[in-house]
Amino acid sequence: MSAPASPARSTAAEPASQPLQAATMRLTVVPTPQPPLDPQPVLRLVLPGVEVPRTPHRPGPRPRREDPPAGFVPGFEPTWSVRADLPDPRLAGRRLLTLTLEALAGRRPLAQVRPLAALGVYTALTSGRRPRWCVEGTAPVLLGPVRVCEPVDGVAEVSAVARRAGRAHAVAARLEGIDGRWTCTALQIG
Repeated sequence: MSAPASPARSTAAEPASQPLQAATMRLTVVPTPQPPLDPQPVLRLVLPGVEVPRTPHRPGPRPRREDPPAGFVPGFEPTWSVRADLPDPRLAGRRLLTLTLEALAGRRPLAQVRPLAALGVYTALTSGRRPRWCVEGTAPVLLGPVRVCEPVDGVAEVSAVARRAGRAHAVAARLEGIDGRWTCTALQIG
């Protein structure tokens, strides 16, 4: 009941005698949520070199106080000014920041800042605490371009970069229009 040995040998030799066949591959395309690869035409709404026409910035009104500040008789208190009644905030901001930094550096009397600053800001400046970079050294303080933002009618926030002895420091102030002139109500020296 045993099978002949030759057919077993022939089945083992069959795969070796037949050539190998490559497996068939299928390409499956998977959709992706990306835009198509073909370039879209560029739509230019403004010609290069032509300034874009923009509507003028009209900030909203400031809230008004019902009661006058302490120490003022009703009707004789300081009044807020609208932007149309005020000078250029960039020039006023540059003047304020330059005077303040030079006063803190000891190059001019701090009393010259008093007409430009509110009482709280002036009191803080005269408290004796000065940034170390303002006090030390003899190099002049150079003020870079002044940037202006007007968030509300009659309010301007100015900022600049002050340089001294190769170091840069940020300086920012809030100006409010009071009685037809800009008054510094907040000052930050970095």
